[in-house]
Amino acid sequence: MKYPRRRSHTVPYLAVGILVAACSIVWAVESTVPPSGIRENNPNVHALTNARIVNPTGTVIEKGTIVIRDGIITAVGAGLAAPADARVWDLAGKTVYPGFIDAYTEVPSGGEGRGRATGGGGGAARTETAGTPASKPGANYWNPNVTPQTRVDAVYQPDKDANKNFRSQGVTARLVAPTQGVIRGTSALVTTGDGEPNQTILRDKVALHATLTNRGVWNEDGYPNSSMGAMTLVRQAFYDAGWYRQAWDAYSRDKTLPRPERNDALEAMQGFLAGKAPVFIEASNELYSLRADKVARELGLNVIVRGSNEEYQRLDLVIATGRPIVLPVNFPKAPAVKTPEDALAVSFETLMHWDIAPENAGRLAKAGAKIAFTSNGLKETKEFLGGVRKAVSRGLDKSAALRALTLTPAELYGVADRLGSIEIGKAGNLVIADGDIFEEKTNVIEAWVDGRRYEVKSEPLADLRGEWKLNLSTGQSAADTVTLKLKGEPSKLTGNIKKNSQEAKLTESSMNDARLGVSFKGDSLGWKGAVRMSATKSGDVLVGDGVWADGKTFIWTGTLAKGFTPEADTSKPKPIQMSTYPVMYPMIAYGNKSQPAQETVLLKNATVWTSGPQGKLENASILIQNGKIAAVGKDVAAPAGAAVIDARGKHIAPGIIDCHSHSATDGGINESGHTITAEVRIGDFIDPNDEIIYRQLAGGVTAANILHGSANTIGGQNQVIKMRWGVGPDELKFEGAPQGIKFALGENVKQSNWGDRFTTRYPQSRMGVEQIVRDEFTAARRYKERWDDWQKSKKGMPPRRDLELDAIVEILNGTRYIHCHSYRQDEILALMRTCEDFGVKIQTFQHILEGYKVADVMAKHGVGGSSFSDWWAYKMEVVDAIPYNGALMHNAGVVVSFNSDSNEMARRLNTE
Repeated sequence: MKYPRRRSHTVPYLAVGILVAACSIVWAVESTVPPSGIRENNPNVHALTNARIVNPTGTVIEKGTIVIRDGIITAVGAGLAAPADARVWDLAGKTVYPGFIDAYTEVPSGGEGRGRATGGGGGAARTETAGTPASKPGANYWNPNVTPQTRVDAVYQPDKDANKNFRSQGVTARLVAPTQGVIRGTSALVTTGDGEPNQTILRDKVALHATLTNRGVWNEDGYPNSSMGAMTLVRQAFYDAGWYRQAWDAYSRDKTLPRPERNDALEAMQGFLAGKAPVFIEASNELYSLRADKVARELGLNVIVRGSNEEYQRLDLVIATGRPIVLPVNFPKAPAVKTPEDALAVSFETLMHWDIAPENAGRLAKAGAKIAFTSNGLKETKEFLGGVRKAVSRGLDKSAALRALTLTPAELYGVADRLGSIEIGKAGNLVIADGDIFEEKTNVIEAWVDGRRYEVKSEPLADLRGEWKLNLSTGQSAADTVTLKLKGEPSKLTGNIKKNSQEAKLTESSMNDARLGVSFKGDSLGWKGAVRMSATKSGDVLVGDGVWADGKTFIWTGTLAKGFTPEADTSKPKPIQMSTYPVMYPMIAYGNKSQPAQETVLLKNATVWTSGPQGKLENASILIQNGKIAAVGKDVAAPAGAAVIDARGKHIAPGIIDCHSHSATDGGINESGHTITAEVRIGDFIDPNDEIIYRQLAGGVTAANILHGSANTIGGQNQVIKMRWGVGPDELKFEGAPQGIKFALGENVKQSNWGDRFTTRYPQSRMGVEQIVRDEFTAARRYKERWDDWQKSKKGMPPRRDLELDAIVEILNGTRYIHCHSYRQDEILALMRTCEDFGVKIQTFQHILEGYKVADVMAKHGVGGSSFSDWWAYKMEVVDAIPYNGALMHNAGVVVSFNSDSNEMARRLNTE
């Protein structure tokens, strides 16, 4: 009768030196592979003795034993006897750690079938698979960049060379993730052992992988072609996945309902909704870390962030997210400053990042973040351990580093019951080193994967270091004393040979198992030419032969006269090196160490242009308290402790508001993959590190309406910001500002100025622009009606949430304002008439260089005109622009502003 393999229960360490024994019966793992001959029944039992055992839990056993039976740790402790059937490995002088886990490596996704995954170069893996997401068979998502049904475990094939490189760094398991698309598919956790996928795949569908940028997407002319679009596609796909389950549940209850579509992608996402399993989002900088958190909070996802080592630039905000972060160790190289010109070309930000990036892991860990490490991004996998050591040398605590390599990734990936520490019942995945693994000179000697030993650095069977007294068969008188002194590492010996008082250095030496080979120039010893000698250790004696320079041979023996004593290490331990420069916010020129404190300030004796009922006041004062204007007038007293500034001869006006700006944005302002992209949000990609904020403040601009570009009939949602220099992205946002959206008319929308490639996207005419707006408004009305009906009854098929139509419904409800890019009078009139048919009022026409022709109609509609003061003649649409446009609209009763639509013009709007 056959029994399944049994595992003993994990027993916690009570104290160093207490024996921890396993149950005595552990059955070997069975396989479906039939034997090809006589069955092998060799015991697979190992006892690793006399080792220093270090666990990430903080437990250290100075002289302990680990017993591994059939790949599983069955006993750990001090003073533990090796089982009778075990092969014993004496690890005296060695340190044993749990096997390391590389928390992120890559294998490109794509197509069906099996592929060959490798990763020997930089930890990044490659695969050979057929097809692309667009041609993948099955019931796919509408966008080829959403392929959560792609599974790495279905195509993964171990690569021996890659695994050898990983093991050389102590890595015994690694996460392998897909790389193509926006929602890319699921990763697999694999061992670095040399076996088939049947044995090496530890866990499938570990995490779902996604990105918030359009890098690596399929179809560059399609959707998304911006980071805004990529982030929105992720959001929409998860909402679709939630609806998909609701729709099928409703159909299962009532078969009279329309049968929902089948969708393999949305089905594959079910296990990752509501925080069930981790979703891995890559973050190329600290701002993307914050965006990943926003997506996670909106959708209720359990997000792990693949970090950038730029998190320190907004440390408090990143820590506040509470997200685990997988960090690369590809720290920046020193900038080239060989010449004065080279030095001038290196920015302050580049220098600071080069200096501080290695401290990022330590700063995160000290602040309480949960971190792990990845080799991804390194040129060679063999640089991985060196990168971790550099992080330790720059402030990361060694215990935190060990946890980041072992227990933390095991916990993140749901395998802490099998990996991450040296405990009974866990896999025999170990790293054996000849010292402290985080010290530069320490070598990885062995890696054990599932109880199988892989030699990393071969060591000779015998240590021949010391001083040997030699007896040569010829060429030696009784009075001669010949000694051979060997030192260095056991596998890489150096030394010399002495005859009486004369000495010759060894020119070559080799050690192969227990066989020694040396050569030297014997002239100084009275032996002309090169002498070659070899010997094997037999007991405590060296027995060998040699060859003189003339080709004659001799035999020799050696007895140990003096054992090897390592030279005292007189080098001082390297101190932890930390940057002496504070992090600036933002970390560019003119950044602040901290935000300036708000003060009570009285500005007096100024000419004040109130832009309000008081008009212009001469010799007036302004009192500012808690960041707001508390009083304006001629007789304003300064409160106690107020800073008083005499502004005599100066003019003070309200801060300039730029009605049309594209400043402080990150990742592009246009999502042009579709003609309507109302779902994307500029507010998701506000960049507080844009130095143009500082420059615009210098020109008097204190607030701006940040708009989507004009590539679409209906573009993305806007964001009003205040120019608060140095704050985070959310703090830039103007709280309570009305929400808006960008519309556009004319040449940009119908792509007449895009080139010959762009002649198929609808609309291609101004007539088509009007029709697609009507169609969108009509669709939004019906969408709202469906939701209203369903909310009342909660019966039948639930409507699918559509982020695009959500924004259009807000326009119809009057809670989202239209800001429309426009030039010609005919299209201006057409849009006003279209909107009036749907009860919609346009908030502003942007550019509006022919506004003077239809100013009376604009005033009647109630739309504002935001124009240029003297910018025209740059395309056919502006051929009728005149410098009096703004004045004529104003005289007709239109609210008029002048905008920049340009970072350069924005900093001199005071002159516009």
